Amino acid sequence: MRRFLDRLYVVAAVVAAIAMAAICVLMLAQAVGREFGILIRGAEDIVAWLTAACAFLALGHTFRHGDLVRVGVFLDRLGNRARWSAEIIALGITALFTVYMLWAVAKFVYESWQFHELAQGLLPIPIWIPQTSLVLGIAIFLMAVVDELWTVLNKKKPSYQVMEEARAAAADFSETL
Repeated sequence: MRRFLDRLYVVAAVVAAIAMAAICVLMLAQAVGREFGILIRGAEDIVAWLTAACAFLALGHTFRHGDLVRVGVFLDRLGNRARWSAEIIALGITALFTVYMLWAVAKFVYESWQFHELAQGLLPIPIWIPQTSLVLGIAIFLMAVVDELWTVLNKKKPSYQVMEEARAAAADFSETL
């Protein structure tokens, strides 16, 4: 199961990176196209959808690697027992919030599908198609949060703490810039 989850987080991050590269390519094509009088119809819509995919699909991977904003400043000041309790509370609340968020977004996307809602921009495609990346990203993030909660409940260090400690040991403070 560990290998499957780690691969899932990496695949989602790779898809997010591809979405980011596609944003770059599309924006450059649009800029160059303007110079030659070529209009790329719907580019703004596609960039918006890719931006959402990029942001949501990367959540699980960034969380596991300690790259999301957390309450580490507070947790680092606690003793081992208090930190363990605080981690469980924080991860539990995060899991509950993420379950609600997943339910709400999935319901929203389902309604878009159910009512055959089309995108409002120049590309009249079913809006549930680009919205699906939000559901997938939130679901993967929920898996990462529950994964870390399980790790902490088993009295092990969460992966984000291990990653932060490894960066500190390597004198890599680039994330704090």
